Amino acid sequence: MKNLAAIPLAAALALIAPSPGTGQLTSTEQRLVEAVEANQSEAIALLETIVNINSGTLNAAGQRAVYDVLAPRFEALGFDVEYVVPAVENRGGHLVARRAGDRGRHLLLIGHLDTVFEEDSPFQRWEMLDDSIARGPGAADMKGGDVVIWSALEAMHAAGTLDGAAITVVMTGDEERPGSPVAEARRALVEAGVEADVALGFEGGTPGLGVIARRSSSSWKLEITATTAHSSGVFSDFVGAGAIYEAARILEDFYSEIRGEENLTFNASTIVGGTEAEWDDVTARGSAFGKTNVVPPVAIVTGDIRTITDEQLERTREKMRQIVARSLPGTSARITFGEGYPSMPPTQANRDLLEVLSGVSVDLGEGPVEAFDPGRRGAADISFVASVIDAGLDGLGPDGRGSHTVDESVDLRSLEAAAKRAAVLMTRLTSN
Repeated sequence: MKNLAAIPLAAALALIAPSPGTGQLTSTEQRLVEAVEANQSEAIALLETIVNINSGTLNAAGQRAVYDVLAPRFEALGFDVEYVVPAVENRGGHLVARRAGDRGRHLLLIGHLDTVFEEDSPFQRWEMLDDSIARGPGAADMKGGDVVIWSALEAMHAAGTLDGAAITVVMTGDEERPGSPVAEARRALVEAGVEADVALGFEGGTPGLGVIARRSSSSWKLEITATTAHSSGVFSDFVGAGAIYEAARILEDFYSEIRGEENLTFNASTIVGGTEAEWDDVTARGSAFGKTNVVPPVAIVTGDIRTITDEQLERTREKMRQIVARSLPGTSARITFGEGYPSMPPTQANRDLLEVLSGVSVDLGEGPVEAFDPGRRGAADISFVASVIDAGLDGLGPDGRGSHTVDESVDLRSLEAAAKRAAVLMTRLTSN
């Protein structure tokens, strides 16, 4: 049941306190801080355990194994936990944990079980680099965020602020590469969003910054066919330009005519072309064959688009279609657009929620929190619920480096700081 509290969200955020941003915590909030400090050795051990379980997006058994470690910990906090497997191929399931309550705002906490590192990756194990920095697959993105969720909730349980709070946790099994169809892959998350008031995402954080907006991320594919002939006939009336020149023309027009709008990027990521060319969308691999004395009849280009609103996305797609339609002589091209992440536009409610987080941060002695530039962040699962919740905030996880590379690491001190912020923030949101 949505909107458990009687007053509107904006008014509720204005009342949250006792006196946000004054550098003071209540006695209850001080107990939250102490409870987080007390559970940190267990939190770090938990993070090491799940980092050492390979849960690459295509490793369904690995996601289940991470779930099997985390589920009992949420159950011990009074959550009903289930493993939800969507009707999509080659993907694992999601951890969905629910705790009923009738006080304050219904919170949706978002994490994910998978990493970009599959079973054939050489990067598989946890390693301490020094007393406070650990390296490992998913250490920051985002098994570290998952542990922050548990640590904050455990502290709330210990301090007594979890009682009466309505909280749902969803950790998806395929955040790094959502299954298809996306609507089915994200059904459990969206349904949880419909029931919630506020969504909090625990992707990696940056000190002093909070994420109130994320850009969309979707794919495009350009397929070009052309007349083939001996290269001596290129540009002639009976041959034309060939597929590769047409690909170059389209990409140059994309660059010169569409580039430059705020929060809009469109990347051309791969290109294959020649006498023969093939592209496999599943494996993201292609091949090509051709000789220098043959006008190429085929070219394939793939890429992505990132926008701050759905309107910006549709407008950009239409511009791309118009450019593609201007075929060079002897060529024909078509562009198709794939599914992906929707946008999470910046809203006033999100800004108000950021102010609450900033007050929490000041009260904890960590200074104010400002909005992160959405042009510098990637897509994330919170965007799937942005249109159905009242307010959302992301980047609440720990501070890390090198995500998606074999140098991925996490600052273990930031686990504690992130869990303290989250525990106090969630307590304030569920107390009014």
